[in-house]
Amino acid sequence: MSDPSPSDSEPRQPKPGPKSLFARLTTFMRPTEPEDREDVKDFLEAAHDKKVLDSEAYTMLSGALDVANQTVSDIMVPRSKMDMLDISRPLSEVLPTIIETGHSRFPVYEGDRDNIMGILLAKDLLLSISNPQLDLRPLVRPAVFIPETKRLNVLLREFRSSRNHLAIVIDEHGGTAGLVTMEDVLEQIVGDIEDEYDEDEEKTIFQTGSNSWRAMGITNICAFNRHFNTALP
Repeated sequence: MSDPSPSDSEPRQPKPGPKSLFARLTTFMRPTEPEDREDVKDFLEAAHDKKVLDSEAYTMLSGALDVANQTVSDIMVPRSKMDMLDISRPLSEVLPTIIETGHSRFPVYEGDRDNIMGILLAKDLLLSISNPQLDLRPLVRPAVFIPETKRLNVLLREFRSSRNHLAIVIDEHGGTAGLVTMEDVLEQIVGDIEDEYDEDEEKTIFQTGSNSWRAMGITNICAFNRHFNTALP
């Protein structure tokens, strides 16, 4: 009796599945895989330079890496620029703020701006806006409070799981430091997300000549780095 052929006696090896985009890029660009974050960033930059990645894909992949090193304090809207509503004010006084800013969510405070009661959604207000004596208190939803040191990748994961879109940032003394939204975090990955309420005068970096720019003192470091392709800490 003849021995069975190898094809009959040996188990078949499963066919390898399709390679991920990163694996295919690695095979194309270099013989070894990146070993750390900086190696990955160098790899992505090389892929962009060789036109393997277009600018949009490069920005998104680089941004996804950067958020792991950034904290809430890097991108938050500072307290001085927060649009907030005083719960003690009548509807006629808070409505202009809601209309003019165009925000969908507002921190609500009572007495002191550090005493934030919660968040008011503009859509909740619209359902009862016909009542001029409307009491805003029943419409206020619980606020999410986070420290300035929370990393953006962790915050984004929490935003997704809780379905919240806004968090109040607390400083080391328990006071209000600012606020951050899901859009703020996503902009670190995909770039600026502009809507119909984003006005040119809100920009903090202006080109004054063919090779000269002016940046306001309140310019966010992350926005500066994105605009000039720099890496200031």
